[in-house]
Amino acid sequence: MDRGALTLSAALSAVAGFVDAVGFLDTGGLFVSFMSGNSTQGAVAVLRGDASLALVAAGVIAAFVGGVTVGGAMSIRTARAQTWVVSGAAVVVAVAAALALGGSTTLWRAGLLAAAMGALNTLFLADGRARIPITYSTGTLVSLGLGLSALVTGGSRRGWQRPLLLWSALVAGAVIGGVTHALGSAAALGVAATALAAAAAVVAVRGRRTPRPR
Repeated sequence: MDRGALTLSAALSAVAGFVDAVGFLDTGGLFVSFMSGNSTQGAVAVLRGDASLALVAAGVIAAFVGGVTVGGAMSIRTARAQTWVVSGAAVVVAVAAALALGGSTTLWRAGLLAAAMGALNTLFLADGRARIPITYSTGTLVSLGLGLSALVTGGSRRGWQRPLLLWSALVAGAVIGGVTHALGSAAALGVAATALAAAAAVVAVRGRRTPRPR
């Protein structure tokens, strides 16, 4: 990855952490980008007989997978797919902000946010897999641990730096999202939508500068 792509991925990870914190606070404990947590919560809800929570968790997971599916299809079929995916995510988050401003139900907003976050994970694909996880940290932390093991065993001295940057960006974004949530969900999501729109503009400029393969 060049430095521009690394900076972009870190910025988007920060936005993902921001949105996840807002979604978590809005729903009272569900995530819009961390589906492992929702899967565990849904399973526990089933065991406790809480069918409503289990269904909500399943719905958010389905929305996330749907977002990944749409983003992946665009990456395969659409030129400059990164621009479309990021700009599409900005629009979806903006719609969620508008729904929050109008007092719409939290669950619809959570589904929209999950779909947008899912799509962001398709920005850096290789061999049909997400080369860089934008919105979740488990794989990033595994990469960090492997990078540190390489460092102490005489391998690569820089392999730990990228995953540490991505994880730190996501955590910092979550902190800022939690603080901004005090202004209200609509305002917080408006900030996230603006940040995604700015990222889409950067991606579009990068795309124009990058020659298309022949």
